[in-house]
Amino acid sequence: MRTIRDTPLWARWQIRHVTTHRDGSATRKIASFAGAVPRYLWLLLADRPDLVHLHTSSHGSFVRKAVLFWIARACRVPVVVHVHGSRFDEFHDRLPRPLRRGVRGVMVRSAAVLTLGERWADRVRRIAPGARVEVVPNAVVVPAVAAAGRGDMVNVVFLGAIGDRKGAFCLLEAWAKLAAECHGAAPARLTLAGDGRVAEARRSVLKLGIERSAEVREWLPAPEAATLLASADVFVLPSRHEGQPMAVLEAMARGVCVVASDVGGIPELVEHGRSGLLVPPDDVDALGAALRTVLTDHRLRADLGAAARRRALAEFDVDVVWHRLDALYQEVVGP
Repeated sequence: MRTIRDTPLWARWQIRHVTTHRDGSATRKIASFAGAVPRYLWLLLADRPDLVHLHTSSHGSFVRKAVLFWIARACRVPVVVHVHGSRFDEFHDRLPRPLRRGVRGVMVRSAAVLTLGERWADRVRRIAPGARVEVVPNAVVVPAVAAAGRGDMVNVVFLGAIGDRKGAFCLLEAWAKLAAECHGAAPARLTLAGDGRVAEARRSVLKLGIERSAEVREWLPAPEAATLLASADVFVLPSRHEGQPMAVLEAMARGVCVVASDVGGIPELVEHGRSGLLVPPDDVDALGAALRTVLTDHRLRADLGAAARRRALAEFDVDVVWHRLDALYQEVVGP
């Protein structure tokens, strides 16, 4: 949303953004939604918008957006539903049959259901065969200059929630094996930055004996995260589940070589062997082998990063994505 907000789409369509969720306690989340509904309803009735674009995930996120969906339908405003959840199909399949019908009802009655890639589009079509499903990827700003790396040592970066879902502890194990192969000498520098199980990850670094070549940092503000990526030679994200991670797109946009899991929407971003390397999730040996390959082969690392940057510019650059949204909005709204 922040990326799209800085494009001509925002002014062209006079977009009003209503925040319906905030991180924190259940009370804080309920209060956020309860406060958003009156504003949302007022905008529908007073401004009579041409279109509502809802961003949703699974569980509580979908419940909140379903409420907003039916309010917009009652006001005869067309709705586009944008699905971001990395396990939305599992969420649907585990629901009781009446609730599954409710999910399908929202999707079939949407003017369009947007997914981040073709894999997810196929899964949504299975859930709701009558829905109009379109693919609109996440958008990234491609910097004018590619990442420069550190120069003195290969810099490997992980950005994301530190925990099992993003594969942070699998990464630390793989890194420990690489360090052992070098008899304690640091083959490169690994930096993990994010929220979640930070203290536990720091203890793992000490337990594995890799404190000379690995560090765990807290979640970084966007400018600091961008600076860290700009100094990276390799970006690694060995997740178990993903939708279309912005961190991978940010790395690709900077021309950083990507090593990631072959899960969710990642294979639609990274072409294995062409614009990065993909490994099975939870496979410490495969992850270590992929990292070893890009750490030791400078030419391959540079070629993969350059190809990733070209792909980001052609398909995921914000100027490409906002034009796709603009065309979709015009088609939905009509003359």
